[in-house]
Amino acid sequence: MPEEEHVSRRLSQLVLPVYPEHRMFRIHDPEVSPEDPGAPLPPVGVLVSANREQLWVGSLQQEVSVRVVIEEWDGQPLLPESWDEEAKARLHLRGYLSLDMGSVGKAVSGLRLSGGVGGYEVRVYARYRERVQKLYSELHQHSDPLSDEFQREKRKLEGVERYLIQLWRDS
Repeated sequence: MPEEEHVSRRLSQLVLPVYPEHRMFRIHDPEVSPEDPGAPLPPVGVLVSANREQLWVGSLQQEVSVRVVIEEWDGQPLLPESWDEEAKARLHLRGYLSLDMGSVGKAVSGLRLSGGVGGYEVRVYARYRERVQKLYSELHQHSDPLSDEFQREKRKLEGVERYLIQLWRDS
């Protein structure tokens, strides 16, 4: 009898706005502080920077919301279509996940993972970053952040930059 191939199922999905601080946000085990010794270097010029328990995602903007989708799968998912950039990492998580925006606070604090404690494969995808660079430069042509022009340009940026973060227990 031929073996059936396992088709991965998405176990959970969370869609949320995230406000990057210093052009980044962090995915990490809730018991680990992003300021702990051995933390990853800031992801300057790259999509992600990671160590064993933290994944720092580099954004092209700050203090303007980006759209983040976090998905947990029961196995490696098929590659999604229409994403511009991709990065991979491995994390060890104690059954929970946090998404930290720095001084803004946590967008997610202690999301329970179905996979429990152990190693996770993580893929991060980004979209619309070239468009964001153009819009962000237009925003900073206006020197007064309280001006109507600045606020109008800022609204154009809200949620344009997008991220898909998929994770699953490694085998």
